[in-house]
Amino acid sequence: MASLYDCASDAELLTGMRLARAALGRGELVVVPTDTVYGIACDAFDPEAVQRLLDAKGRTRQSPPPVLVKSQETLAALAESVPDLIRPLLDEFWPGGLTVILRAQPSLAWDLGETRGTVALRQPDNKLLLELLEETGPLAVSSANLTGKPAAMSAMDALEMLGDSVEVYLDGGPAGTTYEPRPGANSGSTIVDATAAADGVLRIVRHGVISDDEIRRVVGDDVVV
Repeated sequence: MASLYDCASDAELLTGMRLARAALGRGELVVVPTDTVYGIACDAFDPEAVQRLLDAKGRTRQSPPPVLVKSQETLAALAESVPDLIRPLLDEFWPGGLTVILRAQPSLAWDLGETRGTVALRQPDNKLLLELLEETGPLAVSSANLTGKPAAMSAMDALEMLGDSVEVYLDGGPAGTTYEPRPGANSGSTIVDATAAADGVLRIVRHGVISDDEIRRVVGDDVVV
């Protein structure tokens, strides 16, 4: 039976965080607030939990989830390398609404789906979630909605769609208040593919809460396609 905890209440926050950590440790799913939308999370190093996440959303292994991390140091441990070209974006927009696709560290024992040797990484700008990441380590997190439905902007939105497929729901209040809505932009993070950064190329593959102009302001027009 799914449980929802109001993190504005100190007592519910303590209970919810404790039960969320325990659920993640058992390979269960937890819904968490982020600075963009609500996310459905699991242990990134538990292949069965990752499959459970994909099943809950109605996704296949061809849509692997991103991984949320607590810091740039964790990113460096999970990526094969961190190109110099991407570092100014990390310094400018982390923590925040920027997801970066890099080549994954080949030695990692995980299975996120059909990633083709890459991993999408983000450090979220949400205090509660960063505290959870500090204690759990990297979490595979995708938007907390059924595939084809709008992203959940509240814990109740997520509960209505995902129900008992999730063990714990952490209610951190309304999502999406950090960034100004922009017509035509995704309510989630902006995703930049840096796998060709060695060739001087970055590619914006999802237009999210950080505008293309902001990306170009930091790295220049000539490297973004």
